[in-house]
Amino acid sequence: MAEGAQEKTMKRILLIISCAVLAIGVSGGPLMMRLYFLDGGHRVWLPSFLEACGFPIILIPLSIAYIRRRRSAAATQSTKIKLMLMEPPLFFAFVVIGLITGLNNFFFAFGVSRLPVTTSSLILATQLAFNALFSFLLVRQKFRAYSVNTIVLLTIAAGVLAMHSTGDRPAGESNKQYAMGFALTVLAAVLEGFILPVVELAYKKVKQTICYSTVLEAQFIMCMFASFIGITGMIVTNDFKSISKEARQFDHGEVVYYTVLAGTALLYQCFFVGAIGVVFCASSLLSGVIVAAFLPVTEVLAVIFFKEKFNAEKGVALILSLWGFVSYFYGEIKQAKKMKKNVTLEAEIPQVLPIPNP
Repeated sequence: MAEGAQEKTMKRILLIISCAVLAIGVSGGPLMMRLYFLDGGHRVWLPSFLEACGFPIILIPLSIAYIRRRRSAAATQSTKIKLMLMEPPLFFAFVVIGLITGLNNFFFAFGVSRLPVTTSSLILATQLAFNALFSFLLVRQKFRAYSVNTIVLLTIAAGVLAMHSTGDRPAGESNKQYAMGFALTVLAAVLEGFILPVVELAYKKVKQTICYSTVLEAQFIMCMFASFIGITGMIVTNDFKSISKEARQFDHGEVVYYTVLAGTALLYQCFFVGAIGVVFCASSLLSGVIVAAFLPVTEVLAVIFFKEKFNAEKGVALILSLWGFVSYFYGEIKQAKKMKKNVTLEAEIPQVLPIPNP
């Protein structure tokens, strides 16, 4: 197998793995966080911190990659081995992205604390529209008819929810609290749609080779600085002092409480690693589409496990969302077949060699 073909195959495998990891994070993360609030959790900065604090687990693949680089260097008798592949421009870019992510994590955690998972997930699906807008503005993403159709359908779905949003307000929650949760979840969708194109832009603008080890390093830096935002919020609100008390008062006991916290951190790290991996292997728009595509799974699971209401408005919004997803993937498959056909035709056309003058 040629080196280029082998690299292409490896990238496809990495893309499939990234999609699977992203799907796990998207489907499970909001459910685990909502379980924290339903069973007695009351802090908001704590779960926002948990969304990013699982970054130390990335040290495992980074260490393996470094050991492999050392062995490769030893085999080629090379002495230049970098502990970190990221150069300063990319490092500082992801510091800024991490700080924005930390703020976005708080917005989303606040929304989940006030809204049912079915509602927050449908709102978050609108990130695809913002992702498409920022992809066009920042990385000149090309749009086709099916892409536009997907964006329009998701926007209408969000509008249907907004017009009948108070019908699923949890008991004991004021209109003001619900409205604040709704607004901050929309803002989280906007930032989510902004962050992924910025990541893609950072990959394209820096003057260094981007490999998957670099992607993992970028993920590590991004989540570390996002965690700093969460820690700062927890210090200001005295969340650290409240954890042990909240664990004792948790509906299912302390063991389940700490299991929920650990599960939230792990699932959201899956989300981030998967999303960044898809951006690296494909595009920020595809990453946004996958996020939106698996949110209906979260909604169905919320109805099953949390017995949330699924009224007519949510049903219409879900159908519109699924219609949009099917439209996008149908268009992608159609475009791929068209490109393959064009390549085949070009290969079959015989080249006419010029006849030399006698």
